[in-house]
Amino acid sequence: MNRRQFTITTACGLAGLATACGRKNEVIDIHQHLSYSGRNDVDFLKHQETMSITRSVLLPAASQLTMFSTHLGKSNGLAAGVSVTEAAATYAKNHPGKFVYFCNEVPDKEDAVATMEGWLKKGAVGIGELKFNMPCDADPMIRIFELANEYAVPVLIHFEHEMYNLGFERFHKVLERFPKVNFIGHAQTWWGNIDANHDQSVMYPKGKVTPGGLTDRYLADYPNMYADLSAGSGRNALARDPEHAVAFIERHQDKLCLGTDCSDIVGIGEACSGSQQIANLKQFSPSTKIQRKIFSQNARRIIRFA
Repeated sequence: MNRRQFTITTACGLAGLATACGRKNEVIDIHQHLSYSGRNDVDFLKHQETMSITRSVLLPAASQLTMFSTHLGKSNGLAAGVSVTEAAATYAKNHPGKFVYFCNEVPDKEDAVATMEGWLKKGAVGIGELKFNMPCDADPMIRIFELANEYAVPVLIHFEHEMYNLGFERFHKVLERFPKVNFIGHAQTWWGNIDANHDQSVMYPKGKVTPGGLTDRYLADYPNMYADLSAGSGRNALARDPEHAVAFIERHQDKLCLGTDCSDIVGIGEACSGSQQIANLKQFSPSTKIQRKIFSQNARRIIRFA
């Protein structure tokens, strides 16, 4: 028994609680932002509590720069006014046990890697959300993936056709080059490509899904590829074809993670895509065992939580 196993076993023996050992009721949200579309920190905390989220991952924006990779500044703040890494780090520190944070920087900024390495040394547990106007396998991105490999942290990527992280059809080369880095796919192009017949120009496709799309294959073929179920794109991917959703969840039960990525302040009902996705997962998960994997266990396998 190593030191980590001893610590966990001792904690379980002393506490005797589900939260310490089984964590049966734990719900981890791997995709949230501070200052999202102007939402203040108090409303954000209430929002997460209303959704019964026990741990959240804060995904910060990069520096505010006018560059081609940020659409000349239009995509700064992840195109939604999101706060930078320093704010996420401070918030996580002030709410111990509830939040962890990733780090971010514009990939082609001269000191991008050094900046992110500094945050990883200070406690960031991942990199992302990477949302930039460049090929997903461009040299600046490769340098970030090398950093993730060095520090053994996951990378969360926003794929959106002709907008962010271009060349989705080539991403398998990245997965093959960095087999020890856990990549988490997110957004419209990621989720549209569950369908083998997907039209890349359609951001929120409707109707029946033909299994075997790129996303389906990436999840099946590469141990280091995971999926973030957040936002309207993740919700739509399940809701558009309930029969496929059940089979997809069962097929990829060890690769799917709950994320919300919603900017509302209510945390409930139709106005909150996150709460709707939680409802989708409860409806479409083939078993409570699989549901627990998606709500927390898969996230804990790839993200370090204290």
